[in-house]
Amino acid sequence: MTSSWQGTCAVPPVPQLSSSPPQSSPLLEKSSSLLNLSSSRPSYSPWVLTTSSPSPPKSSRMYQTFQFVTIRVPSEPMEQKVDEEQDLVEEGEKSYLPCNIFQLENVTRSRKDRHGCFVNPWPTWRFPSYPTFIRSFLLEKNNSSIPSSKEVLDQELPVLEPYFVQRPQDVGQTGTGLRVTWLGHACVLVEMDNMVVLTDPVFSQRASMVQFVGPKRFRGPPCSIEQLPRLHAVLISHTHYDHLDASSVTALNRRFGRELRWFVPLGLRDWMHRCGCENVVELDWWGKDHVPGHDNVTFFFTPCQHWCKRTPMDDNRVLWGSWAVLGRHNRFFFAGDTGYCTAFQEIGRCFGPFDLAAVPIGAYLPRDIMRSQHVDPEEAVCIHVDVRAKHSVAIHWGTFALAYEHYLEPPVKLKAAMQRFGLDDEKFFVLNHGESKFLSSN
Repeated sequence: MTSSWQGTCAVPPVPQLSSSPPQSSPLLEKSSSLLNLSSSRPSYSPWVLTTSSPSPPKSSRMYQTFQFVTIRVPSEPMEQKVDEEQDLVEEGEKSYLPCNIFQLENVTRSRKDRHGCFVNPWPTWRFPSYPTFIRSFLLEKNNSSIPSSKEVLDQELPVLEPYFVQRPQDVGQTGTGLRVTWLGHACVLVEMDNMVVLTDPVFSQRASMVQFVGPKRFRGPPCSIEQLPRLHAVLISHTHYDHLDASSVTALNRRFGRELRWFVPLGLRDWMHRCGCENVVELDWWGKDHVPGHDNVTFFFTPCQHWCKRTPMDDNRVLWGSWAVLGRHNRFFFAGDTGYCTAFQEIGRCFGPFDLAAVPIGAYLPRDIMRSQHVDPEEAVCIHVDVRAKHSVAIHWGTFALAYEHYLEPPVKLKAAMQRFGLDDEKFFVLNHGESKFLSSN
């Protein structure tokens, strides 16, 4: 006899917890691994999505289909499958795939429209119309309230010198553990499995095509590119200027050259070559590759809900996505920039649990504009649960003036959401700029 615990969590707007969701809600049934993420990684699917309701009409709000989820967790552990499905060594290759490769046959693939542009295949995607843009930005109040005083900012959002500036010899000395350093916005430096990985490097003062106009940093980079340790790989999530900065790319390439491997979305390789980068791997969703000499760490490009644009004529000509980095000792997930969608359940099913996930929590207001493309803190917690992260670090906040929420609000709402969902708020943590956190494999 298996007893079960049942509770209801919600995607915004967050209602009071209820023991029984409405009949039209989808149900997520999850194994006991959610409550014991330190246990062996299962090779079976941990999530089963069921629903008895049709898709909502176009006039309904896009979050209605995902507003309530019910988690049922058996009190007794489910039986594990055989190891050869969990830890698969490919025939004829040295590559090590620590994932349930058989689940990759039933995942969301990238798609294009009749114009050759990539599209979001989920019902949660709805790009705002131009009237919505104008109405929201003109009528809604900008509550960001970013201080002009450097002294106030230094007190509220201190920028620390990263440990590796003074102790470069310690870089990579993580054993079977993992260390993460937040360098601002979506840029994190991750040390795991004898590798150093950097995500979405932006070291310029503005997230813009030019440096005299566009969103400006109110917190500068905690270090320069010259102060970075030796890198093995850089992950790029998409082409927006706050995630892909030409000056930073060329400076990194000038310093590290062909030794640095760039993992980029489908359609971006030619742009990288024009920046002088030669060691570029371009991947479609669920594609994988490695860094030469590090075959035990596999990089998978995974889906997320977003879009791409750098010029007036290149809308969605490049794919966007997230990244799953799978090693023998650690697993790291980089969500990139995203709205909430069911892709994260697929990622958790195929590759979870993750030792660390980097999940965005900011730039979510006005909601009518940002809903499809930027998660808010409550939805960030849903991603944390979906990908089955043991720990998550908050990114995409506190750096650029991009949205209308108060500049200090995202971490406050994040902590409240974790507590509301009955989760340990220390498992989804916030770092100062330049601060590091070590996560033991135990």
